[in-house]
Amino acid sequence: MKKYLITLIPVVLLGWQRGPVQQNAIVTTETSLAEDIKPTAAQYKAEELSTRILSNYHYRKTKLTDSLSSAIFDKYIDGIDHGRLYYLASDMAEFEKYRYSFDDFLQKRELDIPFNMYNLFRKRYQERSEYIQTLLKTPKPFDYTVDESLNTDRDKVAWAKSNDELNDTWRKYLKSEALDLKLAGKPDSSVVKTLSDRYKNRDRGLSRIRTEQVFQMFMNAYAESLDPHTSYMAPTSADRFKQEMSQSVEGIGALLREEDNYIKIVEVVPGGPAFKGKQLKKEDKIIGVAQGDDGKFVDLVGWFVDDAVKLIKGPKGTVVRLQIVSADALSSTPPKEIRLVREKIKLEDSRAKKEIVSINSGNKDYKIGVIDIPLFYRDFEGAQQKEKEFSSTTRDVQKLITELQGENVDGIVIDLRNNGGGSLTEAVSLTGLFINKGPVVQVKEGQGDIQVETDNDPMVAYNGPMAVMVNRFSASASEIFAAAIQDYKRGIIVGEQTYGKGTVQTLIDLNQWAPKETDQLGQVKLTVAKFYRINGSSTQLKGVMPDLELPSAFKVNEYGEGSQPSALPWDQIPSSKYESTNNINEKIVGQLRDKYKQRLKSDEELKTLVKTIDEFKKARENKVVSLQESKRKIERDEAEKKRAALKQLGEDAEDDEDEADTKVAAEAPKEAKKKKDIYITETGRMLTDLIIISKEPSLAGTKKK
Repeated sequence: MKKYLITLIPVVLLGWQRGPVQQNAIVTTETSLAEDIKPTAAQYKAEELSTRILSNYHYRKTKLTDSLSSAIFDKYIDGIDHGRLYYLASDMAEFEKYRYSFDDFLQKRELDIPFNMYNLFRKRYQERSEYIQTLLKTPKPFDYTVDESLNTDRDKVAWAKSNDELNDTWRKYLKSEALDLKLAGKPDSSVVKTLSDRYKNRDRGLSRIRTEQVFQMFMNAYAESLDPHTSYMAPTSADRFKQEMSQSVEGIGALLREEDNYIKIVEVVPGGPAFKGKQLKKEDKIIGVAQGDDGKFVDLVGWFVDDAVKLIKGPKGTVVRLQIVSADALSSTPPKEIRLVREKIKLEDSRAKKEIVSINSGNKDYKIGVIDIPLFYRDFEGAQQKEKEFSSTTRDVQKLITELQGENVDGIVIDLRNNGGGSLTEAVSLTGLFINKGPVVQVKEGQGDIQVETDNDPMVAYNGPMAVMVNRFSASASEIFAAAIQDYKRGIIVGEQTYGKGTVQTLIDLNQWAPKETDQLGQVKLTVAKFYRINGSSTQLKGVMPDLELPSAFKVNEYGEGSQPSALPWDQIPSSKYESTNNINEKIVGQLRDKYKQRLKSDEELKTLVKTIDEFKKARENKVVSLQESKRKIERDEAEKKRAALKQLGEDAEDDEDEADTKVAAEAPKEAKKKKDIYITETGRMLTDLIIISKEPSLAGTKKK
């Protein structure tokens, strides 16, 4: 079996508004914002090699054309000034003459014009910085009684025609930030000082941007125009990527990026403090950090991620407190505070775990075993050395199945929610625990060759009723397993449409292509293949559709592969030969869906959940916030009520406790701390329904393919 990179790995993108995925700080030399950044000789070589690799060896085999040049142009501008807060309309009119020339720049080793575009951004940034500091030096910069508002959605706004127009936009942004601080209890004098310090930190951050980062941003505009998982990594970013993959750093256990002036969570690393406490989620924003239980919070808005990481990481056993704005927060939601104890992140701490939930149906109690798998892990070195107890998802799950069978469970749920992928080997072998033997996934390479990954072990660890739970953040290897279970009709798939990451990447070191080059050139992460289900359907873009769909706070196009404009398309190849079971068929699924619909009408918890989520979705669509203090406070209170309602209903099951309850929760037994997860409960009910109705002989039927 070939080794592929199939985890949901964040793409490295370096810019100002949308910044790098970083773990360690970069030692840089500060430069004046008036000083131009210029490309190096090594970067011209890296441009040549990267262009050759991306145009000839990417899965799409996309040639450089004017059409692709236009996409690269837009992505490069977006990477520099995502919020359209710096460039003027006149700047964009000047840039437009290069829209169909980026393909020529790449083919002819041209970097001067892309660098000049970035250098103009530095000039525009300095102009805005001077305005901001001037505004904040006035005695009373903001009038909180004026009834005005701010639209925070900048994706489609027109470029400002003048400096005065930009200044007014920035005044509103600053006023909005000031209101957040004021409503958090800061006095007016402290509010202005906090904002002044915040933007001075941004100035220092931008002054440390160097040629490597600008070049990486330009090359990624090309790479990411081919697909979201292809990227160029400059030498320092490539080193950082290796550290992220090793998962052995000490800290909170989260991969970070900067975007729109915020530090965002790209991925919560299984085995780390954030994962164990379930206090952070993908796309959460970190706006403040404090050391220990008594330290003062340092404002992180506007910081570069490498600077933020210096404060967030620290020695094992020490305490760090974070101020968080949740990914699903409404525009006016106040931040929450969480407390974490730093640890060394170890893969073995993220192993599969089990629990038993009791479901009552027809005056009878059913025991449902739940196995939570956070990722598909495998100790490849231990396996090669034939160690008896090497770390393996399949090995651990097999033990848990045996234990659950010893406890006489009636059915088993495999929980793959938020599982971003991992080892392909484990996805295949884990599937083998539930089927006799046969194909699990097909891999099609760019040349058209198709390889079928097969489970050849006839041993079945569990042949009873089963369900697989997935959500929007179940990706890659998770989708392979869930798709196989669905295609074999081995169990029901419950939850949300999955991420849709059905592509395979490989890493290419550019120095291997230029052995005489003494400077480090970086690496290219290249999409080279696609995954297909055994029925021939790709998992790319569409992911896996659940048999039974649970209420979701997210829209399909909000997160996942479908939210990326350059995502590879869905397609089909011929089906493999496989024999499905008689466990599931359309009639059974129809009956399960009918029973679920009945509960949606009669079960008060489910009814309230659906209503609350619908209201929450509608509220999230509103990107306009009031800049009048009295109205903003009302908006904020309403937003907090909606978040609390979702939390109470189980959307944030096992999430952070309220600050007042932290000490009590820490001293309570683990079982007492565990909150009810309404999604697990409902999946348990569905599996119980399956157990009951599957006893009807008329529903059985085996199908061969």
